[in-house]
Amino acid sequence: MRQVPSGAALHARLIWRRNRGQIGLFVLLALLLALYAFLHPGLLSWAGIARFTQNWFPVALVAIAQTLVMLMGGIDLAIGAMVGLGTVLAATLVGESALGAGLGITATVAIGVAAGGLVGTIVALFGLPAIIVTLASSFLIGGAALLVMPRPGGSMPGWLSEGLVGVHPTALLILILILIAWRVLRATPLGLSIDAAGDNPAGAFRSGVNVALARIAAYAISGGLAAFAGVYVAAQTGAGDPLIGNPLTLQSITAAVLGGVGFLGGQGTIRGAVAGSLLLAVLVNVMFFLGLPPVAQYVMQGLIIVAAMGIKRLRERAA
Repeated sequence: MRQVPSGAALHARLIWRRNRGQIGLFVLLALLLALYAFLHPGLLSWAGIARFTQNWFPVALVAIAQTLVMLMGGIDLAIGAMVGLGTVLAATLVGESALGAGLGITATVAIGVAAGGLVGTIVALFGLPAIIVTLASSFLIGGAALLVMPRPGGSMPGWLSEGLVGVHPTALLILILILIAWRVLRATPLGLSIDAAGDNPAGAFRSGVNVALARIAAYAISGGLAAFAGVYVAAQTGAGDPLIGNPLTLQSITAAVLGGVGFLGGQGTIRGAVAGSLLLAVLVNVMFFLGLPPVAQYVMQGLIIVAAMGIKRLRERAA
């Protein structure tokens, strides 16, 4: 008589199936981190960790934002433009006082949430392709950023920039809090709806899940995260720049794909995307220390996407 696996064994098997595709990612990440620490010994100091996480943090945020949308079977080509809009809004709205800074950051993130929710509404209710809607949105949002601030300018409070981009790894703490918030959200009806709608939209709909609302929520959260990334970039540079976020769109997609997120939805995890963003950040720094030109970074990102998707397809065929 065949023995039925215990509940613990089934749970362990499920965890293995979800994470086996990420083993190679974490091994490669460990090797690159070791190489980076060898090339730049200062990385292992408190200040080195703070500097590295400050540069990595915006990429991690947009990777999470992109993953939320891709888990729903969509893609967001307006993330970079939203980061640019976030920088100019922050440099315009954030005041010198603690209250003024809090209100300015809240307003900036709220605008990002509203814009993302509007994009999600168009995609979910009108059934238009996400790639077309978000491409058009990138021009609209980018144009709005240029209307707010045609050229780099504005300012951020010195105390806020020092707190976010100073000698302490504040960015790492904020990232941990965001990941904890995502874990909490997943335990709520909204989080469960996003998970279910991304994994099996038809089955989720038959189970009573409001798939359209879940998709709108994913885009809204994504927009808020991208706008907050803009706030952080403005704190880094001390000013707003309407075009500074454009490269982050490709980086967000690259990091998500590296983390095992599929383009058809329902595949991948947030932690995988964060690990993919970390791998991308380490790779860029290693290329810099090896003396490779900046244009090589864009070539490498394109090759990474093709290679990651090719490896995934070969693994699926082998299974």
